[in-house]
Amino acid sequence: MYMVMFVLQDTDRLDGVLDAWRAIGVTGVTIIETIGAHTRRQRQRFVGARYVFGMGQGATQLQVGNMTLLAIVPDEDTVRACLEAAESVVGNLDDANTGVLAALQLDLTKGIPPSARPDEKDEA
Repeated sequence: MYMVMFVLQDTDRLDGVLDAWRAIGVTGVTIIETIGAHTRRQRQRFVGARYVFGMGQGATQLQVGNMTLLAIVPDEDTVRACLEAAESVVGNLDDANTGVLAALQLDLTKGIPPSARPDEKDEA
């Protein structure tokens, strides 16, 4: 099993990514609104309440506007399908201002519905 993490920069494309993932059978997606830390040179849309979080002058600025999608998928083929589906919506992830996708192999999972688990024979 794998955890797919996709940080989507253009939140207007969230529904498109979710639809594309649903079309390949990925339905159990957790969505978290996230912020990325950037240097002062990359001033875009900054969080006005940064001082509430204990950030003083000279600290790293926070940029808002990302959604992070987390999904547990059964195999590497599904990971690659998630990548292709995401890029079909946002474009090549190697291009600027699209997003970042990473996948981690999981040694232990619990609470995953049987329909989302790989066959036992595949794990042997």
